[in-house]
Amino acid sequence: MARTIAIVNQKGGVGKTTTTVNLAASIARSGLRVLLVDLDPQGNATMGSGIDKRALPQTVYHVLLGLATIERARTRSESGGFDVLPANRELAGAEIELVDLENRETRLKSALALVADRFDFILIDCPPSLSLLTLNGLAAAHAVVIPMQCEYYALEGLSDLVNTIRKVRQTINPSLEIEGLLRTMFDPRNTLSQQVSDQLQQHFGAKVYETVIPRNVRLAEAPSHGIPGIRYDESSKGAQAYLQLAEEMLERFRLASPTGGL
Repeated sequence: MARTIAIVNQKGGVGKTTTTVNLAASIARSGLRVLLVDLDPQGNATMGSGIDKRALPQTVYHVLLGLATIERARTRSESGGFDVLPANRELAGAEIELVDLENRETRLKSALALVADRFDFILIDCPPSLSLLTLNGLAAAHAVVIPMQCEYYALEGLSDLVNTIRKVRQTINPSLEIEGLLRTMFDPRNTLSQQVSDQLQQHFGAKVYETVIPRNVRLAEAPSHGIPGIRYDESSKGAQAYLQLAEEMLERFRLASPTGGL
């Protein structure tokens, strides 16, 4: 049964999609079966995985509306070594169309349940808003990873996000937990970044990943080539950080698993 993780932050520009794509590629590199679910109408995770979002016959939009199964809509990221349930601008309309449907918050969860035994990890790239699409991601996930920049406003947004996760746990998904907080675009020369990082560790302790993702030009360049950063330039500091993050995440999972493994 797959471990389903939602990568979520209602604030844009924090490295959420970069994290999802590179984490998927890093975990797949370990020989595990990975499905990336793109829940963002911008379709950036789809494009960053090397898939042309303009040429897709079926997407996550069709899955959410019950017009297609994940088996029919998924495609392969040859550059990343994982499967993708892709997205494009059509998904923006799903927000309105889902409102009147039954079980509108759990439609993704129901669809994923049919393929969960075919993957080891399912990573969901949620949109940068607390929308019905994000609720579907949170309802389907076992846990969330929160990428965030170490700046003042990020702390304010984190408080709102934690409250949202708490409400989802109370009403839709009782087993939802915070897998970890990931510091992204980190610049150790910035005093404020270091102060915010220290505050995160004080408040969340072991929930904060030891791995820190630095600001890195090569990571920023990779999506334009349709290649995950770890494949575009494996020797870059950003790529090495994501490979280390995958190792840390897999180790945490093994320690938490009753069987000691996947």
